[in-house]
Amino acid sequence: MNSFFKTPVLPVPTRRQALGIGATLAGGALLIGCSPNALGKMMSLGAKHDFDAFGPFIKVAADGTVTVVSKHIEFGQGNHAGLAAIAAEEMDADWDKLKVEQAPANAGAYANLGMGVQGTGGSSAISNSWMQLRNAGAAARAMFVQAAATTWGVPAKDISVKDGVVSHVASGKQAHFGELVAAAAKVAPPQKPALKDPKSFTLIGTDRVRRKDSAAKSTGTARFTQDVHLPHMLTAMVAHPPRFGATVASFDASAARKVPGVVDVFQIATGVAVVADNTWAARKGRDAVVVKWDETKAEKRGSDQLRAEFTALAAGKAPADAKLAWKPFDSKGDASMAAGGTAAVETTYDFPYLAHASMEPLDCVAIVDGHSAKLIHGSQIPTVDQLNTAKIVGALPGAIEVETLFAGGSFGRRANFQSDYAAECVHIAKHVGKGRPVKLVWTREDDMAAGYYRPLVHHAVRVTLDKDGFPAAWRQRVVTQSIMKGSPTGMPKFDDTAVEGAKGSPYLKATPIVDAQVILPDAGVPVLWWRSVGATHTAFVMEHTIDQLAKKAGKDPVAYRRVLYAKAGADRRLAVLNLAADKAGWDKPAPAGWTRGVAVHESFGSVVAHVAEVKLVNGEPRVGRVVVAIDCGTAIAPDQVAAQMEGGTCYGLSAALFGKITLKDGQVQERNFDGYRVLRHNEAPTVETYILPSSKPPSGVGEPGVPGIAPAVANALLAMGQPPTTSLPFVKTWGLAALS
Repeated sequence: MNSFFKTPVLPVPTRRQALGIGATLAGGALLIGCSPNALGKMMSLGAKHDFDAFGPFIKVAADGTVTVVSKHIEFGQGNHAGLAAIAAEEMDADWDKLKVEQAPANAGAYANLGMGVQGTGGSSAISNSWMQLRNAGAAARAMFVQAAATTWGVPAKDISVKDGVVSHVASGKQAHFGELVAAAAKVAPPQKPALKDPKSFTLIGTDRVRRKDSAAKSTGTARFTQDVHLPHMLTAMVAHPPRFGATVASFDASAARKVPGVVDVFQIATGVAVVADNTWAARKGRDAVVVKWDETKAEKRGSDQLRAEFTALAAGKAPADAKLAWKPFDSKGDASMAAGGTAAVETTYDFPYLAHASMEPLDCVAIVDGHSAKLIHGSQIPTVDQLNTAKIVGALPGAIEVETLFAGGSFGRRANFQSDYAAECVHIAKHVGKGRPVKLVWTREDDMAAGYYRPLVHHAVRVTLDKDGFPAAWRQRVVTQSIMKGSPTGMPKFDDTAVEGAKGSPYLKATPIVDAQVILPDAGVPVLWWRSVGATHTAFVMEHTIDQLAKKAGKDPVAYRRVLYAKAGADRRLAVLNLAADKAGWDKPAPAGWTRGVAVHESFGSVVAHVAEVKLVNGEPRVGRVVVAIDCGTAIAPDQVAAQMEGGTCYGLSAALFGKITLKDGQVQERNFDGYRVLRHNEAPTVETYILPSSKPPSGVGEPGVPGIAPAVANALLAMGQPPTTSLPFVKTWGLAALS
């Protein structure tokens, strides 16, 4: 997601020009070449900039309460606590009295510094806010110190601040922030405030940093989209086509209009919308609509056919589309040598489509009145929602109001270039008109069958060994759909999301001859980043291949990796591997009946090692204990890092064991959790997390816990004598073993 947008130097437009720009930007025509800073300013055209004296990130009330404004959505990952702690540390605010508030949509003030737009993704919330919030907190602290110094007539250097109380020890004077807020607001904030030496941190890195939203979510007072109830609000549902790419040919709404509570039925670009007085009426009305679909351009291939075509492409047995070409993502030495010699490992790997399956199905509230619009929902990328809404209603992007609420998960689903469900809601609200609120509700079945998916992927790998048993030549072919196709900037020259995790791998760096290429064929199935994106399959391929090579060479998997990491200069990987192996007791026998497997992977700037203890129950893998070691730079909230490793491990394990979206003649077969099985409480492993001490800036935590668990399980199965795993999920058909 960091390659979303790039920057122009554009003149400030007139309002007439800006209205045209608003629509054009939503189509992406002016985004190419944009720098993040200029892009944020462009996207915030029409936005309000009425911030407090302490800037866009800090608010201080008369009672001394400090509120940190978060530019990132909170949808279960716990980033609000970490973001607040960064500012609170530098400000020396009272953590127990500190609050967190969601920022409004305003890319000029709240852009993700890596994307150029306001958005949460790529495990970047903490890392891209690190210096920004440190400076905001330090500047606010300096303003209070100067206000106290002026008020008391004492040197600023003699004033201290602790837990929101400003003190001058020599005179005995002290005051809390609230008592000084009026005076502090008159002080010009320093442009380069003095920052703390990390050695003096008293909040960051401690277990004091706990979530601020737990109580509200536990008591039901936290506000999600389904909690929004506005006067005269209508509820909408949409009948979507059964196959991707199909459109409405005609429809009969007579039965739907007879359902009590149904207000209107009409066609929109994505299907047939039914609006009603309540959710039940909307659903009954939607189910009563008879739609005839035009499937001329629909995707009618099944997932088995697509997989066969991908496999043939990788094997060179099928002609590639003339518009497609193999592109190298890693190459060195004589590539022809990678196809020769006796292969120690020559195998293929297949990965299915996966649904995001977040806890809260998609929903959105839209209010459209002429050229003005407001969205209320769990917006992952508010700027993109503004752009797409502006295009629909004809307004300045920044003038579109987006109120971002809590969301029950996303895993990437809420962040797509089209703002699919939000734009759908806007179209419906525009049709309703007159500023009447409309709440769009997608059922679980809607999201499963008409959503976006982790792409189907095929890898073909061939590796030869040198005389010492280490890789001499590595050939790899990757076939998958491009996630970046449809980007507002146009298709990039190289889609890194397809091979991230394999590209630049230390295993390839340690191999003298490498011929690694990717091809991106089209398919009509909409695909999107899925928690940890390319690493969802590359981690498995690289780590499971390494264990197979180690076995061929007669070497211990951990010792084998240590040599390769040393060759590649992968010191961070070596450190987390050693930590995880030590804590797991790798050099000691596993508990009776269990076997250990290891995997190490880097994603989003963090390196994670998994050691999984696995046994077979009725032929199916059961994971008991998982030891995780992570190098994520400075750990703002250690407890939350551990929670993310636990959640990521279980999410990745769930997909590895059971996750699979199947297409039959182009139609998705799995429509709910009865067909798309997820990990159950009794199947969840015990996860121990160990954080490598570091003074470096923080890196990603939300996604890096996902990729390593699947290969760690596969490697444990290999260690117990099972054949190599060449496709996921592990459990092909569900039996009673998973319930025992």
